[in-house]
Amino acid sequence: YWTHFFVDPSDSFYYRWLLVISIAVLYNIVFIIARSVFLELQSRFFILWLCLDYISDFIYALDIFIQFRTGYLEQGLMVVDPIKLRKNYMKTKTFYIDIASLLPTDLFYFFNRGLNIPYVRFNRLLRARRLFEFFDRTETRTSFTNMFRILHLVLYILIIIHWNACIYFAISAAIGFGSDGWVYGNLTGGNKELSRKYIYSFYWSTLTLTTIGETPQPEKDIEYLFVVVDFLIGVLIFATIVGNVGSMITNMNAARSEFQQRMDGVKQYMEFRKVSKELEERVIKWFDYLWTNKQSLNEEEVLSALPDKLKAEMAIHVHLDTLKRVSIFQDCEPGLLVELVLKLRLQVFSPGDYICRKGDIGREMYIVKRGKLSVVGDDGSTVYATLSEGSVFGEVSILNIAGNKTGNRRTANVRSLGYSDLFCLSKDALWDALTEYPEAKRKLMEAGRQILMKDNLLDEDAMRRAEEKQETMEQRVDRLDSNMDNLQTRFARLLAEFNTTQQKLKQRMTKVEKVLAREEDEISTFSTNHNYSTDTMPPGFGGGSTHGGSERNGGRRRSSKKEDKSEVGPDGIGEGGVYIGECTGGDESSSKT
Repeated sequence: YWTHFFVDPSDSFYYRWLLVISIAVLYNIVFIIARSVFLELQSRFFILWLCLDYISDFIYALDIFIQFRTGYLEQGLMVVDPIKLRKNYMKTKTFYIDIASLLPTDLFYFFNRGLNIPYVRFNRLLRARRLFEFFDRTETRTSFTNMFRILHLVLYILIIIHWNACIYFAISAAIGFGSDGWVYGNLTGGNKELSRKYIYSFYWSTLTLTTIGETPQPEKDIEYLFVVVDFLIGVLIFATIVGNVGSMITNMNAARSEFQQRMDGVKQYMEFRKVSKELEERVIKWFDYLWTNKQSLNEEEVLSALPDKLKAEMAIHVHLDTLKRVSIFQDCEPGLLVELVLKLRLQVFSPGDYICRKGDIGREMYIVKRGKLSVVGDDGSTVYATLSEGSVFGEVSILNIAGNKTGNRRTANVRSLGYSDLFCLSKDALWDALTEYPEAKRKLMEAGRQILMKDNLLDEDAMRRAEEKQETMEQRVDRLDSNMDNLQTRFARLLAEFNTTQQKLKQRMTKVEKVLAREEDEISTFSTNHNYSTDTMPPGFGGGSTHGGSERNGGRRRSSKKEDKSEVGPDGIGEGGVYIGECTGGDESSSKT
Protein backbone atom coordinates (compact mmCIF):
# COMPACT_ATOMS: atom_id res chain seq x y z
CA TYR A 1 0.00 0.00 0.00
CA TRP A 2 2.71 2.48 0.96
CA THR A 3 4.54 1.96 -2.33
CA HIS A 4 1.50 3.32 -4.20
CA PHE A 5 0.59 5.97 -1.63
CA PHE A 6 0.64 9.56 -2.85
CA VAL A 7 -1.01 12.83 -1.80
CA ASP A 8 -2.89 15.10 -4.16
CA PRO A 9 -2.13 18.72 -3.08
CA SER A 10 -5.61 19.80 -4.17
CA ASP A 11 -7.31 17.09 -2.10
CA SER A 12 -8.99 17.59 1.28
CA PHE A 13 -6.54 15.19 2.96
CA TYR A 14 -3.63 17.48 2.15
CA TYR A 15 -5.51 20.48 3.55
CA ARG A 16 -6.31 18.62 6.77
CA TRP A 17 -2.69 17.60 7.07
CA LEU A 18 -1.65 21.25 6.71
CA LEU A 19 -3.92 21.99 9.67
CA VAL A 20 -2.12 19.35 11.77
CA ILE A 21 1.39 20.52 10.89
CA SER A 22 0.32 24.16 11.42
CA ILE A 23 -0.74 23.38 14.99
CA ALA A 24 2.69 21.84 15.65
CA VAL A 25 4.45 24.86 14.13
CA LEU A 26 2.29 27.32 16.08
CA TYR A 27 3.05 25.42 19.30
CA ASN A 28 6.78 25.84 18.75
CA ILE A 29 6.46 29.51 17.74
CA VAL A 30 4.57 30.40 20.92
CA PHE A 31 6.09 28.21 23.61
CA ILE A 32 9.78 27.82 22.74
CA ILE A 33 10.50 31.51 23.36
CA ALA A 34 8.23 31.63 26.43
CA ARG A 35 9.85 28.56 28.04
CA SER A 36 13.32 29.94 27.31
CA VAL A 37 12.58 33.22 29.13
CA PHE A 38 10.14 32.26 31.88
CA LEU A 39 12.08 29.48 33.56
CA GLU A 40 9.26 28.63 35.97
CA LEU A 41 7.10 27.77 32.98
CA GLN A 42 9.72 25.31 31.76
CA SER A 43 10.43 23.65 35.10
CA ARG A 44 6.86 23.56 36.39
CA PHE A 45 5.45 21.62 33.39
CA PHE A 46 8.57 19.81 32.25
CA ILE A 47 6.92 16.43 31.54
CA LEU A 48 4.15 18.08 29.54
CA TRP A 49 6.65 20.02 27.41
CA LEU A 50 8.73 16.92 26.85
CA CYS A 51 5.71 15.01 25.53
CA LEU A 52 4.49 17.88 23.37
CA ASP A 53 7.98 18.48 21.97
CA TYR A 54 8.38 14.93 20.74
CA ILE A 55 4.83 14.77 19.43
CA SER A 56 5.58 17.86 17.34
CA ASP A 57 8.87 16.30 16.21
CA PHE A 58 7.01 13.18 15.12
CA ILE A 59 4.58 15.37 13.15
CA TYR A 60 7.55 17.15 11.56
CA ALA A 61 9.07 13.82 10.51
CA LEU A 62 5.75 12.60 9.17
CA ASP A 63 5.42 15.85 7.24
CA ILE A 64 8.68 15.11 5.42
CA PHE A 65 7.30 11.71 4.42
CA ILE A 66 4.07 13.36 3.22
CA GLN A 67 6.06 15.79 1.09
CA PHE A 68 8.04 12.90 -0.37
CA ARG A 69 4.70 11.55 -1.63
CA THR A 70 3.03 14.83 -2.61
CA GLY A 71 2.15 14.91 -6.29
CA TYR A 72 2.83 17.78 -8.65
CA LEU A 73 1.66 18.76 -12.13
CA GLU A 74 3.85 18.11 -15.14
CA GLN A 75 2.44 19.14 -18.54
CA GLY A 76 -0.99 19.28 -16.96
CA LEU A 77 -0.84 15.73 -15.54
CA MET A 78 -0.45 14.72 -11.90
CA VAL A 79 2.84 12.91 -11.31
CA VAL A 80 2.38 9.95 -8.94
CA ASP A 81 5.59 7.99 -9.48
CA PRO A 82 7.33 7.71 -6.05
CA ILE A 83 10.83 8.06 -7.51
CA LYS A 84 9.95 11.24 -9.41
CA LEU A 85 8.14 12.65 -6.37
CA ARG A 86 11.14 12.00 -4.15
CA LYS A 87 13.57 13.57 -6.62
CA ASN A 88 11.33 16.58 -7.12
CA TYR A 89 11.15 17.26 -3.37
CA MET A 90 14.88 16.73 -2.82
CA LYS A 91 15.75 19.23 -5.57
CA THR A 92 14.00 22.06 -3.71
CA LYS A 93 15.43 24.30 -0.99
CA THR A 94 12.51 23.45 1.26
CA PHE A 95 13.83 19.91 1.62
CA TYR A 96 17.06 21.13 3.23
CA ILE A 97 15.17 23.64 5.38
CA ASP A 98 12.84 20.87 6.57
CA ILE A 99 15.80 18.65 7.41
CA ALA A 100 17.45 21.51 9.32
CA SER A 101 14.23 22.06 11.28
CA LEU A 102 14.35 18.45 12.48
CA LEU A 103 17.99 18.23 13.51
CA PRO A 104 18.22 16.60 16.98
CA THR A 105 19.38 19.71 18.81
CA ASP A 106 17.64 18.31 21.90
CA LEU A 107 20.85 16.40 22.56
CA PHE A 108 22.22 19.62 24.03
CA TYR A 109 19.80 19.00 26.89
CA PHE A 110 22.42 16.67 28.31
CA PHE A 111 25.15 19.30 28.35
CA ASN A 112 25.84 22.47 30.32
CA ARG A 113 22.67 23.38 32.25
CA GLY A 114 20.76 20.14 32.00
CA LEU A 115 17.20 20.14 30.71
CA ASN A 116 16.23 23.80 31.24
CA ILE A 117 17.48 25.13 27.90
CA PRO A 118 14.54 24.87 25.47
CA TYR A 119 16.06 27.53 23.18
CA VAL A 120 18.08 24.74 21.56
CA ARG A 121 14.85 23.92 19.74
CA PHE A 122 14.73 27.24 17.87
CA ASN A 123 15.51 25.40 14.63
CA ARG A 124 11.94 24.05 14.78
CA LEU A 125 10.75 27.50 13.73
CA LEU A 126 12.17 26.91 10.24
CA ARG A 127 9.00 24.99 9.40
CA ALA A 128 6.89 28.18 9.66
CA ARG A 129 6.26 28.17 5.89
CA ARG A 130 3.73 25.35 6.40
CA LEU A 131 1.68 27.66 8.62
CA PHE A 132 1.67 30.32 5.90
CA GLU A 133 0.67 27.73 3.30
CA PHE A 134 -2.25 26.66 5.48
CA PHE A 135 -3.43 30.26 5.79
CA ASP A 136 -3.22 30.76 2.01
CA ARG A 137 -5.25 27.64 1.26
CA THR A 138 -7.81 28.48 3.92
CA GLU A 139 -8.28 31.93 2.41
CA THR A 140 -9.14 30.38 -0.98
CA ARG A 141 -11.46 27.77 0.54
CA THR A 142 -13.44 29.78 3.06
CA SER A 143 -16.62 31.62 2.21
CA PHE A 144 -15.77 34.32 4.79
CA THR A 145 -12.58 35.60 3.18
CA ASN A 146 -12.50 39.05 4.76
CA MET A 147 -13.24 37.72 8.24
CA PHE A 148 -10.44 35.17 7.93
CA ARG A 149 -7.99 37.83 6.74
CA ILE A 150 -8.75 39.91 9.82
CA LEU A 151 -8.33 36.92 12.14
CA HIS A 152 -4.98 35.79 10.77
CA LEU A 153 -3.73 39.40 10.76
CA VAL A 154 -4.65 39.64 14.45
CA LEU A 155 -2.84 36.33 15.06
CA TYR A 156 0.35 37.68 13.45
CA ILE A 157 0.17 40.81 15.60
CA LEU A 158 -0.36 38.79 18.79
CA ILE A 159 2.65 36.60 17.98
CA ILE A 160 4.85 39.67 17.44
CA ILE A 161 3.66 41.21 20.70
CA HIS A 162 4.25 37.88 22.49
CA TRP A 163 7.83 37.60 21.24
CA ASN A 164 8.53 41.22 22.07
CA ALA A 165 7.20 40.68 25.62
CA CYS A 166 9.48 37.68 26.10
CA ILE A 167 12.50 39.63 24.82
CA TYR A 168 11.67 42.52 27.19
CA PHE A 169 11.56 40.15 30.15
CA ALA A 170 14.85 38.54 29.07
CA ILE A 171 16.55 41.97 28.87
CA SER A 172 15.14 42.84 32.30
CA ALA A 173 16.58 39.62 33.70
CA ALA A 174 19.97 40.33 32.11
CA ILE A 175 20.12 43.91 33.45
CA GLY A 176 18.63 43.02 36.81
CA PHE A 177 15.04 43.12 38.01
CA GLY A 178 14.23 46.42 39.69
CA SER A 179 17.63 47.95 38.89
CA ASP A 180 15.96 50.94 37.22
CA GLY A 181 12.50 52.18 36.34
CA TRP A 182 12.47 50.68 32.85
CA VAL A 183 13.05 46.98 33.64
CA TYR A 184 10.64 44.61 35.30
CA GLY A 185 10.33 45.25 39.05
CA ASN A 186 11.82 43.27 41.91
CA LEU A 187 10.60 39.72 42.25
CA THR A 188 8.76 40.39 45.47
CA GLY A 189 5.14 40.06 46.40
CA GLY A 190 2.87 39.68 43.42
CA ASN A 191 5.70 40.41 40.96
CA LYS A 192 7.21 36.98 41.44
CA GLU A 193 4.11 35.23 40.15
CA LEU A 194 4.49 33.74 36.68
CA SER A 195 1.17 35.13 35.52
CA ARG A 196 2.11 38.67 36.67
CA LYS A 197 5.48 38.46 34.89
CA TYR A 198 3.96 37.49 31.57
CA ILE A 199 0.93 39.79 31.74
CA TYR A 200 3.04 42.85 32.61
CA SER A 201 5.55 42.05 29.87
CA PHE A 202 2.73 41.57 27.37
CA TYR A 203 1.16 44.85 28.50
CA TRP A 204 4.46 46.73 28.10
CA SER A 205 4.98 45.19 24.66
CA THR A 206 1.48 46.16 23.53
CA LEU A 207 1.91 49.78 24.63
CA THR A 208 5.28 50.05 22.91
CA LEU A 209 4.42 48.41 19.60
CA THR A 210 1.07 50.11 19.18
CA THR A 211 2.47 53.48 20.35
CA ILE A 212 -0.77 54.28 22.14
CA GLY A 213 0.45 54.61 25.72
CA GLU A 214 3.21 55.95 27.96
CA THR A 215 6.04 53.58 28.81
CA PRO A 216 8.84 53.95 31.40
CA GLN A 217 11.80 56.06 30.30
CA PRO A 218 14.85 53.97 29.28
CA GLU A 219 18.06 54.61 31.24
CA LYS A 220 20.72 52.35 29.74
CA ASP A 221 22.00 52.15 26.18
CA ILE A 222 20.62 48.68 25.55
CA GLU A 223 17.24 49.85 26.79
CA TYR A 224 17.28 52.80 24.40
CA LEU A 225 18.25 50.56 21.48
CA PHE A 226 15.52 48.07 22.26
CA VAL A 227 12.88 50.80 22.54
CA VAL A 228 13.98 52.36 19.23
CA VAL A 229 13.70 49.01 17.47
CA ASP A 230 10.31 48.48 19.07
CA PHE A 231 9.10 51.86 17.87
CA LEU A 232 10.19 51.09 14.32
CA ILE A 233 8.45 47.74 14.43
CA GLY A 234 5.41 49.43 15.92
CA VAL A 235 5.24 51.90 13.04
CA LEU A 236 5.34 49.02 10.56
CA ILE A 237 2.67 47.13 12.49
CA PHE A 238 0.44 50.20 12.66
CA ALA A 239 0.84 50.83 8.92
CA THR A 240 0.12 47.17 8.20
CA ILE A 241 -2.99 47.19 10.36
CA VAL A 242 -4.35 50.37 8.80
CA GLY A 243 -3.58 49.21 5.26
CA ASN A 244 -4.99 45.72 5.65
CA VAL A 245 -8.08 46.74 7.56
CA GLY A 246 -8.78 49.52 5.07
CA SER A 247 -8.36 47.10 2.18
CA MET A 248 -10.65 44.56 3.84
CA ILE A 249 -13.35 47.13 4.50
CA THR A 250 -13.10 48.29 0.88
CA ASN A 251 -13.44 44.72 -0.36
CA MET A 252 -16.36 44.06 1.94
CA ASN A 253 -18.18 47.12 0.62
CA ALA A 254 -17.10 46.75 -3.01
CA ALA A 255 -20.37 45.19 -4.15
CA ARG A 256 -22.43 47.77 -2.27
CA SER A 257 -20.34 50.65 -3.65
CA GLU A 258 -20.66 49.42 -7.22
CA PHE A 259 -24.40 48.94 -6.82
CA GLN A 260 -24.76 52.39 -5.28
CA GLN A 261 -22.86 53.96 -8.17
CA ARG A 262 -25.18 52.32 -10.67
CA MET A 263 -28.23 53.51 -8.76
CA ASP A 264 -26.84 57.05 -8.44
CA GLY A 265 -26.24 57.11 -12.19
CA VAL A 266 -29.84 56.13 -12.86
CA LYS A 267 -31.07 58.78 -10.41
CA GLN A 268 -29.05 61.47 -12.14
CA TYR A 269 -30.37 60.37 -15.51
CA MET A 270 -33.98 60.49 -14.29
CA GLU A 271 -33.43 63.93 -12.82
CA PHE A 272 -31.86 65.18 -16.05
CA ARG A 273 -34.70 63.77 -18.16
CA LYS A 274 -37.39 65.09 -15.80
CA VAL A 275 -38.87 61.63 -15.14
CA SER A 276 -42.12 61.60 -13.19
CA LYS A 277 -42.02 60.94 -9.47
CA GLU A 278 -44.15 57.83 -9.83
CA LEU A 279 -41.75 56.23 -12.31
CA GLU A 280 -38.76 57.32 -10.25
CA GLU A 281 -40.20 55.61 -7.17
CA ARG A 282 -40.77 52.41 -9.16
CA VAL A 283 -37.14 52.44 -10.34
CA ILE A 284 -35.80 52.97 -6.82
CA LYS A 285 -38.02 50.20 -5.45
CA TRP A 286 -36.73 47.90 -8.19
CA PHE A 287 -33.13 48.63 -7.14
CA ASP A 288 -34.04 47.97 -3.51
CA TYR A 289 -35.54 44.64 -4.49
CA LEU A 290 -32.38 43.67 -6.39
CA TRP A 291 -30.14 44.48 -3.43
CA THR A 292 -32.41 42.86 -0.84
CA ASN A 293 -32.59 39.62 -2.80
CA LYS A 294 -28.85 39.60 -3.64
CA GLN A 295 -29.55 39.88 -7.35
CA SER A 296 -27.31 42.85 -8.01
CA LEU A 297 -24.60 40.58 -9.40
CA ASN A 298 -24.22 40.21 -13.13
CA GLU A 299 -23.99 36.46 -13.73
CA GLU A 300 -22.03 36.87 -16.95
CA GLU A 301 -19.41 39.06 -15.25
CA VAL A 302 -19.14 36.75 -12.24
CA LEU A 303 -18.71 33.61 -14.36
CA SER A 304 -16.52 35.20 -17.04
CA ALA A 305 -13.35 34.15 -15.19
CA LEU A 306 -14.31 30.46 -15.40
CA PRO A 307 -13.34 28.26 -18.37
CA ASP A 308 -16.18 27.25 -20.68
CA LYS A 309 -16.41 23.72 -19.24
CA LEU A 310 -16.80 24.87 -15.63
CA LYS A 311 -19.15 27.64 -16.72
CA ALA A 312 -21.35 25.03 -18.44
CA GLU A 313 -21.33 22.78 -15.36
CA MET A 314 -22.28 25.73 -13.17
CA ALA A 315 -25.16 26.68 -15.47
CA ILE A 316 -26.35 23.06 -15.63
CA HIS A 317 -26.32 22.78 -11.85
CA VAL A 318 -28.31 26.00 -11.44
CA HIS A 319 -30.74 25.96 -14.38
CA LEU A 320 -31.12 22.44 -15.79
CA ASP A 321 -33.98 21.43 -13.48
CA THR A 322 -35.78 24.62 -14.41
CA LEU A 323 -35.49 23.89 -18.13
CA LYS A 324 -36.70 20.31 -17.70
CA ARG A 325 -40.04 21.65 -16.45
CA VAL A 326 -40.85 22.81 -19.99
CA SER A 327 -42.98 20.07 -21.54
CA ILE A 328 -41.58 20.39 -25.07
CA PHE A 329 -38.01 19.96 -23.76
CA GLN A 330 -38.61 16.90 -21.59
CA ASP A 331 -37.66 14.37 -24.30
CA CYS A 332 -34.77 16.37 -25.79
CA GLU A 333 -31.20 15.19 -26.05
CA PRO A 334 -28.98 16.07 -23.08
CA GLY A 335 -26.60 17.92 -25.37
CA LEU A 336 -29.35 20.24 -26.56
CA LEU A 337 -30.47 20.92 -23.00
CA VAL A 338 -26.92 21.91 -22.09
CA GLU A 339 -26.80 24.27 -25.08
CA LEU A 340 -30.09 25.86 -24.06
CA VAL A 341 -29.11 26.15 -20.40
CA LEU A 342 -26.15 28.32 -21.38
CA LYS A 343 -28.50 30.62 -23.30
CA LEU A 344 -31.00 31.26 -20.47
CA ARG A 345 -31.06 34.84 -19.21
CA LEU A 346 -32.58 36.09 -15.95
CA GLN A 347 -35.01 39.02 -16.11
CA VAL A 348 -36.64 40.80 -13.16
CA PHE A 349 -40.06 42.47 -13.46
CA SER A 350 -41.62 44.97 -11.08
CA PRO A 351 -45.23 44.91 -9.85
CA GLY A 352 -47.60 45.79 -12.68
CA ASP A 353 -45.06 45.21 -15.47
CA TYR A 354 -46.41 43.47 -18.56
CA ILE A 355 -44.20 40.60 -19.66
CA CYS A 356 -46.09 40.37 -22.96
CA ARG A 357 -49.26 41.74 -24.50
CA LYS A 358 -51.81 40.11 -26.75
CA GLY A 359 -50.82 40.42 -30.41
CA ASP A 360 -47.10 40.94 -29.76
CA ILE A 361 -44.72 38.90 -31.90
CA GLY A 362 -43.36 36.03 -29.83
CA ARG A 363 -39.58 36.32 -29.70
CA GLU A 364 -38.99 34.77 -26.25
CA MET A 365 -40.31 32.08 -23.99
CA TYR A 366 -40.38 32.51 -20.20
CA ILE A 367 -39.95 30.23 -17.19
CA VAL A 368 -41.11 31.59 -13.83
CA LYS A 369 -38.36 31.21 -11.24
CA ARG A 370 -39.87 33.29 -8.42
CA GLY A 371 -43.02 35.36 -8.04
CA LYS A 372 -46.53 35.25 -9.50
CA LEU A 373 -47.96 36.40 -12.83
CA SER A 374 -51.54 36.88 -13.90
CA VAL A 375 -53.10 36.34 -17.33
CA VAL A 376 -55.44 39.30 -17.75
CA GLY A 377 -57.89 40.55 -20.33
CA ASP A 378 -57.57 43.60 -22.50
CA ASP A 379 -59.15 45.74 -19.80
CA GLY A 380 -56.37 44.79 -17.36
CA SER A 381 -58.79 43.85 -14.59
CA THR A 382 -60.18 40.49 -15.69
CA VAL A 383 -57.91 37.68 -14.48
CA TYR A 384 -58.09 34.41 -16.42
CA ALA A 385 -55.27 32.49 -14.75
CA THR A 386 -52.37 32.84 -12.34
CA LEU A 387 -48.86 31.60 -13.12
CA SER A 388 -46.55 30.69 -10.24
CA GLU A 389 -43.08 29.24 -9.79
CA GLY A 390 -42.26 26.67 -12.47
CA SER A 391 -44.88 27.87 -14.96
CA VAL A 392 -43.91 28.24 -18.61
CA PHE A 393 -45.44 30.35 -21.37
CA GLY A 394 -44.53 31.47 -24.88
CA GLU A 395 -42.77 28.22 -25.80
CA VAL A 396 -44.88 27.57 -28.92
CA SER A 397 -44.47 31.02 -30.44
CA ILE A 398 -40.69 30.71 -30.71
CA LEU A 399 -40.92 27.48 -32.75
CA ASN A 400 -42.31 29.22 -35.87
CA ILE A 401 -44.70 26.34 -36.55
CA ALA A 402 -46.31 26.58 -39.98
CA GLY A 403 -50.11 26.71 -39.84
CA ASN A 404 -50.27 28.41 -36.46
CA LYS A 405 -53.52 30.37 -36.55
CA THR A 406 -52.11 32.98 -34.19
CA GLY A 407 -49.27 33.73 -36.57
CA ASN A 408 -46.73 33.12 -33.77
CA ARG A 409 -48.14 36.07 -31.86
CA ARG A 410 -49.03 36.33 -28.18
CA THR A 411 -52.56 35.22 -27.40
CA ALA A 412 -52.87 36.79 -23.94
CA ASN A 413 -51.67 39.58 -21.69
CA VAL A 414 -49.30 38.45 -18.92
CA ARG A 415 -48.63 40.84 -16.05
CA SER A 416 -46.43 40.58 -12.96
CA LEU A 417 -48.34 40.74 -9.67
CA GLY A 418 -45.29 41.53 -7.54
CA TYR A 419 -41.57 41.32 -8.14
CA SER A 420 -40.99 38.35 -10.43
CA ASP A 421 -37.82 36.58 -11.57
CA LEU A 422 -38.16 34.93 -14.98
CA PHE A 423 -35.74 32.95 -17.10
CA CYS A 424 -35.90 34.02 -20.74
CA LEU A 425 -34.93 31.98 -23.83
CA SER A 426 -34.94 33.88 -27.11
CA LYS A 427 -36.06 32.51 -30.47
CA ASP A 428 -32.67 33.19 -32.06
CA ALA A 429 -30.88 31.32 -29.27
CA LEU A 430 -33.20 28.30 -29.67
CA TRP A 431 -32.81 28.06 -33.43
CA ASP A 432 -29.08 28.57 -33.20
CA ALA A 433 -28.87 25.56 -30.88
CA LEU A 434 -31.22 23.44 -33.04
CA THR A 435 -28.97 23.68 -36.11
CA GLU A 436 -26.78 20.94 -34.63
CA TYR A 437 -29.68 18.75 -33.46
CA PRO A 438 -32.01 17.98 -36.41
CA GLU A 439 -33.71 15.06 -34.64
CA ALA A 440 -34.43 17.18 -31.57
CA LYS A 441 -35.74 19.90 -33.86
CA ARG A 442 -38.20 17.44 -35.43
CA LYS A 443 -39.40 16.31 -31.99
CA LEU A 444 -39.85 19.88 -30.79
CA MET A 445 -41.86 20.82 -33.85
CA GLU A 446 -44.07 17.76 -33.41
CA ALA A 447 -44.62 18.57 -29.72
CA GLY A 448 -45.53 22.14 -30.64
CA ARG A 449 -48.02 20.93 -33.26
CA GLN A 450 -49.66 18.66 -30.71
CA ILE A 451 -50.11 21.61 -28.34
CA LEU A 452 -51.63 23.74 -31.11
CA MET A 453 -53.94 20.92 -32.23
CA LYS A 454 -55.08 20.43 -28.66
CA ASP A 455 -56.03 24.13 -28.46
CA ASN A 456 -57.49 24.08 -31.99
CA LEU A 457 -54.95 26.66 -33.15
CA LEU A 458 -53.41 24.68 -36.01
CA ASP A 459 -54.46 25.08 -39.67
CA GLU A 460 -53.59 21.66 -41.08
CA ASP A 461 -53.98 22.68 -44.74
CA ALA A 462 -51.62 25.60 -44.29
CA MET A 463 -49.27 23.31 -42.41
CA ARG A 464 -49.20 20.77 -45.29
CA ARG A 465 -48.61 23.48 -47.88
CA ALA A 466 -45.78 24.89 -45.82
CA GLU A 467 -44.29 21.42 -45.40
CA GLU A 468 -44.42 20.79 -49.15
CA LYS A 469 -42.82 24.13 -49.78
CA GLN A 470 -40.27 23.36 -47.13
CA GLU A 471 -39.56 19.99 -48.75
CA THR A 472 -39.09 21.68 -52.13
CA MET A 473 -36.75 24.17 -50.56
CA GLU A 474 -34.86 21.38 -48.83
CA GLN A 475 -34.50 19.54 -52.14
CA ARG A 476 -33.06 22.68 -53.69
CA VAL A 477 -30.66 23.06 -50.84
CA ASP A 478 -29.64 19.40 -51.17
CA ARG A 479 -29.06 19.85 -54.90
CA LEU A 480 -26.98 22.94 -54.28
CA ASP A 481 -24.97 21.03 -51.70
CA SER A 482 -24.39 18.22 -54.21
CA ASN A 483 -23.30 20.67 -56.92
CA MET A 484 -20.99 22.39 -54.50
CA ASP A 485 -19.40 19.05 -53.63
CA ASN A 486 -18.87 18.28 -57.34
CA LEU A 487 -17.36 21.69 -57.96
CA GLN A 488 -15.05 21.31 -55.02
CA THR A 489 -13.94 17.89 -56.30
CA ARG A 490 -13.25 19.22 -59.82
CA PHE A 491 -11.45 22.23 -58.45
CA ALA A 492 -9.27 20.02 -56.27
CA ARG A 493 -8.41 17.81 -59.30
CA LEU A 494 -7.57 20.83 -61.49
CA LEU A 495 -5.47 22.30 -58.73
CA ALA A 496 -3.54 19.03 -58.43
CA GLU A 497 -2.96 18.92 -62.21
CA PHE A 498 -1.81 22.54 -62.21
CA ASN A 499 0.66 21.83 -59.42
CA THR A 500 2.03 18.78 -61.29
CA THR A 501 2.43 20.73 -64.56
CA GLN A 502 4.07 23.59 -62.76
CA GLN A 503 6.55 21.20 -61.15
CA LYS A 504 7.44 19.62 -64.52
CA LEU A 505 7.89 23.05 -66.09
CA LYS A 506 10.24 24.06 -63.30
CA GLN A 507 12.31 20.90 -63.87
CA ARG A 508 12.56 21.58 -67.65
CA MET A 509 13.56 25.19 -67.04
CA THR A 510 16.25 24.00 -64.67
CA LYS A 511 17.67 21.66 -67.36
CA VAL A 512 17.65 24.43 -70.01
CA GLU A 513 19.45 26.78 -67.64
CA LYS A 514 22.12 24.16 -66.99
CA VAL A 515 22.68 23.59 -70.78
CA LEU A 516 22.92 27.33 -71.46
CA ALA A 517 25.34 27.77 -68.60
CA ARG A 518 27.55 24.96 -69.92
CA GLU A 519 27.59 26.42 -73.49
CA GLU A 520 28.45 29.86 -72.16
CA ASP A 521 31.40 28.36 -70.28
CA GLU A 522 32.64 26.59 -73.46
CA ILE A 523 32.36 29.75 -75.59
CA SER A 524 34.17 31.77 -72.93
CA THR A 525 36.98 29.21 -72.80
CA PHE A 526 37.41 29.17 -76.60
CA SER A 527 37.45 32.97 -76.82
CA THR A 528 40.16 33.16 -74.21
CA ASN A 529 42.36 30.58 -76.01
CA HIS A 530 41.91 32.18 -79.48
CA ASN A 531 42.76 35.68 -78.29
CA TYR A 532 45.87 34.30 -76.65
CA SER A 533 47.12 32.66 -79.92
CA THR A 534 46.63 35.87 -81.94
CA ASP A 535 48.37 38.10 -79.45
CA THR A 536 51.50 35.88 -79.34
CA MET A 537 52.37 35.97 -83.16
CA PRO A 538 55.70 37.67 -84.20
CA PRO A 539 55.47 41.25 -85.42
CA GLY A 540 54.63 41.58 -89.13
CA PHE A 541 53.78 37.89 -89.50
CA GLY A 542 50.27 38.59 -90.45
CA GLY A 543 51.14 40.70 -93.60
CA GLY A 544 50.85 43.98 -91.79
CA SER A 545 52.04 47.37 -92.96
CA THR A 546 55.68 46.65 -92.06
CA HIS A 547 55.92 44.13 -94.95
CA GLY A 548 54.42 46.39 -97.56
CA GLY A 549 50.84 45.28 -97.08
CA SER A 550 48.29 48.03 -97.51
CA GLU A 551 46.09 49.21 -94.69
CA ARG A 552 43.12 48.10 -96.75
CA ASN A 553 44.40 44.56 -97.06
CA GLY A 554 45.18 44.49 -93.40
CA GLY A 555 41.64 45.48 -92.71
CA ARG A 556 40.36 42.78 -95.03
CA ARG A 557 42.47 40.19 -93.34
CA ARG A 558 41.14 41.23 -89.97
CA SER A 559 37.60 40.87 -91.22
CA SER A 560 38.39 37.47 -92.60
CA LYS A 561 39.88 36.55 -89.30
CA LYS A 562 36.70 37.50 -87.46
CA GLU A 563 34.57 35.53 -89.87
CA ASP A 564 36.77 32.49 -89.43
CA LYS A 565 36.52 32.84 -85.70
CA SER A 566 32.77 32.60 -85.82
CA GLU A 567 33.02 29.32 -87.72
CA VAL A 568 35.63 27.66 -85.58
CA GLY A 569 34.69 25.18 -82.88
CA PRO A 570 36.32 24.84 -79.52
CA ASP A 571 38.85 22.30 -80.91
CA GLY A 572 40.03 24.43 -83.83
CA ILE A 573 37.82 22.55 -86.33
CA GLY A 574 35.76 24.57 -88.79
CA GLU A 575 32.27 23.86 -89.90
CA GLY A 576 33.59 21.74 -92.78
CA GLY A 577 35.72 19.67 -90.51
CA VAL A 578 39.03 21.25 -91.76
CA TYR A 579 41.71 21.98 -89.19
CA ILE A 580 42.64 25.64 -89.00
CA GLY A 581 46.18 26.25 -87.87
CA GLU A 582 47.49 28.93 -85.62
CA CYS A 583 49.42 30.81 -88.33
CA THR A 584 47.37 33.13 -90.53
CA GLY A 585 49.91 34.78 -92.80
CA GLY A 586 47.92 37.26 -94.86
CA ASP A 587 46.02 36.47 -98.08
CA GLU A 588 47.85 33.26 -98.69
CA SER A 589 46.75 31.78 -95.44
CA SER A 590 43.25 33.02 -96.07
CA SER A 591 43.14 31.23 -99.40
CA LYS A 592 44.22 28.03 -97.70
CA THR A 593 41.40 28.34 -95.33
